[in-house]
Amino acid sequence: MIDLPTIETGKVAIKLKPKAEVLVKKGHPWVFDQSIIKQNREGQAGDIAVLFDHRKDKFLACGFYDPDSPIRIKILQAHTPISINRAWFKSKIEAAYAKRLPLFETETNAYRLLHGENDGLPSLVADVYDRVLVVKLYSQIWIPYLKDVLPELLEISKTQTAILRLSRNVQKGEHLYGLHDGQVLHGSLDNETIPYREHGVIFSANVIRGHKTGAFLDHRENRRKVGAMAAGKTMLDVFAYAGGFSIHALMGGATEVTSLDISAQALGVAQRNAALNTYAGTHSILVGDAFKALTELAEQNKQFDVVVIDPPSFAKSKVEIDRALHSYVKLAIMGAKLVKKPGLLVLASCSSRVSAEKFFDLMEETIRKVEPRSVVLEKTQHDLDHPIGFPEGAYLKCIYFKLS
Repeated sequence: MIDLPTIETGKVAIKLKPKAEVLVKKGHPWVFDQSIIKQNREGQAGDIAVLFDHRKDKFLACGFYDPDSPIRIKILQAHTPISINRAWFKSKIEAAYAKRLPLFETETNAYRLLHGENDGLPSLVADVYDRVLVVKLYSQIWIPYLKDVLPELLEISKTQTAILRLSRNVQKGEHLYGLHDGQVLHGSLDNETIPYREHGVIFSANVIRGHKTGAFLDHRENRRKVGAMAAGKTMLDVFAYAGGFSIHALMGGATEVTSLDISAQALGVAQRNAALNTYAGTHSILVGDAFKALTELAEQNKQFDVVVIDPPSFAKSKVEIDRALHSYVKLAIMGAKLVKKPGLLVLASCSSRVSAEKFFDLMEETIRKVEPRSVVLEKTQHDLDHPIGFPEGAYLKCIYFKLS
């Protein structure tokens, strides 16, 4: 393991507005800068912010102070005072690992070990790809604590190599102490592309340059479901990216699968992922804008037994919500036209600003208008290694329609 920086941190005493206190008491992990009414000094990234009750002047909570974010304090512990040290980190990591145990009983060796706020460790993500651990920091608050956290993650995951990934905001930071995105913190890495298994299907993740930590693991269970439903069927995978749904469908016995994405590079990864597996069906790729391509496929009278539409986030800010909802409706209508009846339409959203209730209700209303005899088979959210610990942590939702 490389010599990680030793960084001294301090404490900041803070009091909040009454409404913010209530949220903290209820377990919300975020305190915004505008909620702070008093603090004894300026804090540095990673300082421990100790929050005191406004009326009783007693301990309320503690968390990491983040001067570079409007979410000024990321809560670690509420109600009961505790020392934030290596033993405390170990207990949180062990608790997170225990939640993932059922997944290890399947033929899967890639999973999210730490899911940020949802596992009580805000702005910290740790994913495992076989024997490689990828730690991603979404804030500089974690840099002083890597020396304590990394050994515990390596021990419990039994990984041999550790890679550091930094979000774009963190990469722009001034005090990185020589750390950089894609850095090997422990062990060695002969190839930045790591093969891994997901319910028996082989994929690969570029742990140095790939999106997020190298792959998207949150849709794992939905990919398995679609694979099981695709036997003997044709399928269109819209916004296919690296071919997650496509390859599960092929391995499930689909006869023909078309992967559609605007990125030729992503579809190249999908083809390489497909080549890691053995299947009887045919796999083709279609490079193009989803909205235009779906229109063209409908004009060509093309239809598929299964259509999966899993777009990227359409609403990254509040002002984008209405436009996102309009896009979801448009995609749902276009997708339904391409389903050969009786057939399956799967619609997903990863926009955290669009609630699951809103998305599901809108999709049901939309499909009911164009296909009155449609039936909702199932509604799902995150797989078990992406637990939901607070409302804003719930971003993924997926609904299955049978169109007849």
